[in-house]
Amino acid sequence: MKRHGVVVYLKSSFIFTVFISAMLILGGSPSWAAPKGSPWNEDYFPNVKLTDQDGKSFRFYDDLIKDKVVAINFIYTHCGDTCPAETASLRQVQRLLGDRVGKDIFFYSISIDPEHDTPKVLKEYADKFRINSGWLFLTGSKEDTTLIRKKLGLYRDGVEANKLSEHSTSFMIGNERTGQWMKRSPFDEPKTLAWLMGYSLSNIKPSRKPNQVNYSEAKQLPNMTKGEDLYRFRCASCHSLGKEDGLGPGLQGVAKVREKAWLRRWIKEPDKLLAEKDPIAIDLYNRYNKILMPNLRLNDADVEALIDYIEANGNPAQ
Repeated sequence: MKRHGVVVYLKSSFIFTVFISAMLILGGSPSWAAPKGSPWNEDYFPNVKLTDQDGKSFRFYDDLIKDKVVAINFIYTHCGDTCPAETASLRQVQRLLGDRVGKDIFFYSISIDPEHDTPKVLKEYADKFRINSGWLFLTGSKEDTTLIRKKLGLYRDGVEANKLSEHSTSFMIGNERTGQWMKRSPFDEPKTLAWLMGYSLSNIKPSRKPNQVNYSEAKQLPNMTKGEDLYRFRCASCHSLGKEDGLGPGLQGVAKVREKAWLRRWIKEPDKLLAEKDPIAIDLYNRYNKILMPNLRLNDADVEALIDYIEANGNPAQ
């Protein structure tokens, strides 16, 4: 088995991730120390130069991750795949963490398409998503950003050479000071990510521990339908089931307003509808700040389950 630095640590941390999930339900307070002689320090991470959306320069290790709790993902701004969904999900995490972001917790989105994603373009992208302060959108040379991705275990050799859309959609949260790093999915529950960053990985611990709860007192989790699961983890970061708007339109009554065939296609392949200049798709794109509706790679059964859930829960009370 090959052993390359942080990748091995990330694989072994899977057990800790499962443990975190259990403790999260029970209100526990897990903690662990970095391995003695942890290699994930200035000798491991590159100190390459990056530039943020305001044109300010930083060194990756010295300025961005040293002694910090961080979330790091990799995007490109014209992505019609999972990048918009990932940004929307992390935006929810940022809101849950409040003013701690930019003080003791830091968010970094690094472009994998530096030729297109200039600081100006990254600024426009951040503004579309109404990103609050404390979250940097960064660009650098292709060579340097690829090196960072490889060091974080987020580059798939032999897959990404010619197609941006094949990039890894996982992202990292970690604490450089303690050597704790976790690979996460963009569709993780935002409250779980906020808890991990704000408590488990944090350099600042709360003044008192949360109340302990026994297994016998833990409430049974409700069974979710496939449609509810898809909505909660794929759609809720941008859409509510009510009238109010988020990053995208509220879904109340949408199954009655839109033709079912159109709605199926919009959910399954919004990128194609936009490319075809579909008038409804173009209107939604322009009305909602030109944020691309991501293609979530849902199959026909997923789409039907999602529409059924929205139909049952997103309609006004009769």
